[in-house]
Amino acid sequence: MEILFYSYLFIFGLILGSFYNVVGVRLANEESIITPRSHCPQCNHQLTVWELIPVFSYVFQRGRCKNCQTKISIKYPLFELATATLFTISPLMVGWSKELLIALLLISLVVIITISDIEKMIIPNKVLLFFGTLMLIIRFFIPTEPWWDGYLGAMFGFLLLFIIMVVSKGGMGGGDVKLFFVFGLFVGMKGVFFTLFLASLFGLIYGVIQMGQKKLQRKQPIPFGPFIGLAVLVVYFFSNELNQLIEIWMQM
Repeated sequence: MEILFYSYLFIFGLILGSFYNVVGVRLANEESIITPRSHCPQCNHQLTVWELIPVFSYVFQRGRCKNCQTKISIKYPLFELATATLFTISPLMVGWSKELLIALLLISLVVIITISDIEKMIIPNKVLLFFGTLMLIIRFFIPTEPWWDGYLGAMFGFLLLFIIMVVSKGGMGGGDVKLFFVFGLFVGMKGVFFTLFLASLFGLIYGVIQMGQKKLQRKQPIPFGPFIGLAVLVVYFFSNELNQLIEIWMQM
């Protein structure tokens, strides 16, 4: 029976992952997520039901539009699979409890902002407003421990990133500042520290590798949202392990 629930979560994740692709790309381009219907951006061919099946339609069509044969970006099936995989492993990390709702919401937010930031280096205000408002309400019913830590983390995350944005004179985007407010509701104040540290580390590693391969120039802007998203997922799912590492380091 439990395997059945995991299967449902995987399928649910695939469907939502497909939807999040639409949300992330369209909001980044300031388009409606409702109309027009899903279509090929090259030839405007409206996709049929069979062409909208997550991952499988991409495989069956060999990564090309059925009408004009234009290549379809690999990012679409990758984000569908990523969402489905993260949804499926969430119960293994947090159990079949109320906290599972928080985990699925966090994954959803991370996927959407990653897509939009990669698309146009934009983290849409509409997405942050939706998830921020939802989490402000949910934290009344599913509080952190202690109960005020989520709200304190939100305020601290916003102020910390705002100061960094001012000091760096635009090196940090306003979307990242607001994003940390929302993430603070998920991971609390200590989690905000960990998230910023890991996101900076991931971004630094990426930058060094890209510059080493001469694919990135100095001071060339890169989307920071994906690194923040990866970091907050690590912090959320492995907070106990991170705390233990800090305790070991402090004792050395």
